[in-house]
Amino acid sequence: MKRLALAVLLTAATALPAAAFDPAAMSEQEREAFGQAVREYLMANPEVLIESINVLEERRAADESKDDRLLVQHFQDELLEDGHSWVGGNPSGDLTMVEFVDYRCGVCRQVFASVEDLVKSDGNIRIIYKDLPILGQDSDTAARFAIAVKQTAGDEAYKKAHDKLMTMRGNVTLDALSKLAAEIGVDPKPVIDAMNTEAVTAVIRANLQLAEKMKIAGTPTFVVGPELLRGVPHGGLEPVVEAVRKGAKAG
Repeated sequence: MKRLALAVLLTAATALPAAAFDPAAMSEQEREAFGQAVREYLMANPEVLIESINVLEERRAADESKDDRLLVQHFQDELLEDGHSWVGGNPSGDLTMVEFVDYRCGVCRQVFASVEDLVKSDGNIRIIYKDLPILGQDSDTAARFAIAVKQTAGDEAYKKAHDKLMTMRGNVTLDALSKLAAEIGVDPKPVIDAMNTEAVTAVIRANLQLAEKMKIAGTPTFVVGPELLRGVPHGGLEPVVEAVRKGAKAG
């Protein structure tokens, strides 16, 4: 309703001279007449109201994008050089993409293959994964396992665990995770033992704090160059990557 009222006010303001549009200077009769005139105009021309709402939405979206770019700029070090996140793709790529991911997130799992394909086919993207368990106990357990694999068995093992967790079916139990570790050639015991250590908890805590500071409330969330994407764009990530590169060249 607030958007509607604002759109009506905007439409009315553009339809009358600035000096005439002053409700405080109008009499009660003039205000009633004005209100009736606005109503009749909008009833006869509803497309004007739609256009006004669209303009307001575009301005709101532009303001949010500007704010999000400032967040990315402000938290560059924590996004790109935190010292604990897995880094893959092309380490010397001309563009860095960060994904905040939850292994129990349905959308994260849906776009997993397309993200992988983009990084491989492009060949010039540096990608960083940040485990962000926000969907309950299974999310937390899976994230702890992935981080523990990285800390005990290294980056290559982490990537294998990450890929397996993205396609894993069923509940995330210690038995299931032990089997998963064995499948990727990692001794399960050190990993399981490390899952609840402070070293693993500290990574999750840091990721959650960063998400809070950047007002990230869901997964997947992507950072592509200077752009913060709260979800997957309708056209996918490829157009965003292309636009960021064009913007960098133009700048």
